[in-house]
Amino acid sequence: MMHEKNAKFIVLCLMLTQCCLSPAATADSSFEDNDFAEFEDFDSDDDFVEVQQSNVGPQLSTAEEIPTLTEKGLKRDHSILEDDDDDGIVEDEDEFFKDEEEFEGFDSPDKDDEDLDQKTEPKLTVAKIPMHFRTHWDSYWMEMLMLAGLMVYFINFFAGKAKNANLANRWFNTHRALLDDNFVLVGDDGKMDNEKNGLIKESESLYTLWCSGRTCCEGMLVELKMIKRQDVVSLMAGLMRPQQDQIHIKIDLTRGVMDTFVFFVGTKRTVTKVFKEYSDLSKYCTQVSKPEIRYNVPNGLSVLSEIPEATAAILENRVIITLTKYQQYIDYLHISDQFSGPVQQEDANTLKQPDTKPILWAGFNLPREGNMEAVKPLLVLIFYLMERLKTYRMSKEGKQKAERNRLRVEEEFLKSTHAARAEAAAQRREEKRKQEKERVMAEDDPEKQRRWEMKEQKRQAKKKAPKMKRLAVKSL
Repeated sequence: MMHEKNAKFIVLCLMLTQCCLSPAATADSSFEDNDFAEFEDFDSDDDFVEVQQSNVGPQLSTAEEIPTLTEKGLKRDHSILEDDDDDGIVEDEDEFFKDEEEFEGFDSPDKDDEDLDQKTEPKLTVAKIPMHFRTHWDSYWMEMLMLAGLMVYFINFFAGKAKNANLANRWFNTHRALLDDNFVLVGDDGKMDNEKNGLIKESESLYTLWCSGRTCCEGMLVELKMIKRQDVVSLMAGLMRPQQDQIHIKIDLTRGVMDTFVFFVGTKRTVTKVFKEYSDLSKYCTQVSKPEIRYNVPNGLSVLSEIPEATAAILENRVIITLTKYQQYIDYLHISDQFSGPVQQEDANTLKQPDTKPILWAGFNLPREGNMEAVKPLLVLIFYLMERLKTYRMSKEGKQKAERNRLRVEEEFLKSTHAARAEAAAQRREEKRKQEKERVMAEDDPEKQRRWEMKEQKRQAKKKAPKMKRLAVKSL
């Protein structure tokens, strides 16, 4: 038993001895099999290899740990074995990249981070967020002003539109009976199936009425020009330049009903304006000086007259009384047999005088308070003037003067268009000769063509020859 125990003990010792010696053998074999062994030079097997690790890990000094660290370093390429007398040093990854001699221009990440933090330090900006609009209405004063302006505009539009329509209908209802007595058709709009005759709305501030079916006239057009109450801008302009509602009556008289004369009476401002605008007034009339003395016209009214005889016949006692009584509502009265509209711009190609027609025009102001009964006598005055023009006839001297005036105007027109007419006549002659030449050349008669060419040559030579006068000398 004792021998068996001793034998077992000896076997265990041998096994322990073998286990202790196996690391050394492994180390020797690793050094032999390592490809980088030629770069390693050791003085003796007993020397120790110093291992330098990072600041975090512990340092290894035993020879038993060298093979394991060497294998790891070789696999990761993170160790450097120096072929020198000094001992081999295995460097850590952080220490390896910090070598300034090995990596030029490479800065450590810690320094870069610190420099970037110092240079590009972020700046925080706080956005200014306005307070909620329900607590700060003053931030929207511009929008509120725009809304208020739009509201005022629309309120004024509907109010002004309604007032203009009310005034127009009031005037029509007041004068409807008088119009029906003088015209067969009142309120005709040109349609055969017109069931409701009355005012025609052209715009929010303009209403028209056409009446026809009366002797000595082709028809009467009534225009009610109201203030543009629906437009705020027009109302603001009216504060600086006051305006009034007006009614304009235009009557186209039948040709041959009235004598040949031109007459105008109206306010001084209107007379100054229309004298330059209408051709019949500027060509035939002259402004009467002191009409209040010559014709008893009320102060504030001016008169343009062609024939004094006709002016005195129109401004008779009844007309003067009406003008004086309703002067505040009267703007103008225009009677003419040579009315051709506004003055046209001079055109050299115009070879014909504009067409003329006899008219009776009148313009009255409507009452501001809307009492249309106050201006009803003015429409009666228009009908009276129509009958007056139908029956009035001038004297022989007056007619001769009117004829001379019309001849004078015609001669002035012919003089102003002489060059244009001469050019037109020359062009017509040239066209005629061209047509004759084409007709002759189209024929197959050479003798006829030769005679025509000789005739044309003589005409050209005569045209180029100098003009000479033949003087008759009496014999002694």
